[in-house]
Amino acid sequence: MTDPIKKYLLYVGGVKRYSSRTQALYKEILEEFAGFVRPEDIVASLNTSILRSYEVWLLDEKKLGARTVGLRLSVLSGFSRWLVSQGELGSNPVRTLPRPKVEKRLPVFYREENMDEYFEKTALYGSDEVLRLFSGKPGDKGDAQLYENILKRLIISLLYSTGIRRSELIGLNRGSYDPRRKVLHVLGKGDKMREIPLTETICEEILLYLRAIDKMCIEVGGADFPLLVTRAGGRLYPVFVDRAVKEELGAVPEITSRKSAHVLRHTLATELLDEGTDLNSIKELLGHSSLAATQVYTHNSIEKLKKVYNKAHPRAAKK
Repeated sequence: MTDPIKKYLLYVGGVKRYSSRTQALYKEILEEFAGFVRPEDIVASLNTSILRSYEVWLLDEKKLGARTVGLRLSVLSGFSRWLVSQGELGSNPVRTLPRPKVEKRLPVFYREENMDEYFEKTALYGSDEVLRLFSGKPGDKGDAQLYENILKRLIISLLYSTGIRRSELIGLNRGSYDPRRKVLHVLGKGDKMREIPLTETICEEILLYLRAIDKMCIEVGGADFPLLVTRAGGRLYPVFVDRAVKEELGAVPEITSRKSAHVLRHTLATELLDEGTDLNSIKELLGHSSLAATQVYTHNSIEKLKKVYNKAHPRAAKK
């Protein structure tokens, strides 16, 4: 890896506090560009002519989509801005480069009635009745399955009711939950902490889950111990959460779209907006750094408004 890239990655990791996943993506993209040119000439190659050739190569040779190409150019733009701040580059050449047109995609979300159906189907695993089904025998497979069902429902409940990101869910510790104030302390992007209010229902479900941990005799620690754990007592991981979401929502036939933690986040934002919640409040809840990131959800509401208008307005039906 060339020296400028190494220094830049140290900057985005240490100063910008980007996640390890983002750092790995930046490294991959910058090394790809270094391979397209010559690694030792990477700074000198940051000019409009070469960048345009790189963009054409991505589109025509690698057959990448406009969104993916745009991401690569954004990474190179950030790298160029940093080089300018270091006095290694006179200006950012990516700024003047035409970007491939990206078709706007509306955020996918689940219908409220479909989520209601899911919670009705899994009602047992959100009630105290399920605790009576535990045998209490060490290594009992039935107990292990009951615990997993309670845990997976809680994963869905937390993602749907709070709108937190998958990484934020995984990062929750016992100290993150304040039962007295009924809030969740969430560490988001850029190590920014925010408080999320919890409903009485979700607080009861968290308590039920903690009692299930006792039933399973899973060894737990203090405030820094993970809030959500596997049967072995370890912190959850991305694949575990993804699999849980797919399995749980897959049980609802009407949910045919992509099943992911992020779509549950979109769903909460869309429902709040439809209920009249102001954008700033949704922005704070989701932990967005700017209002522009939150405004994307208004498109879904506008599309819904158009349908209502075309159906109800007396002039809309007239040709």
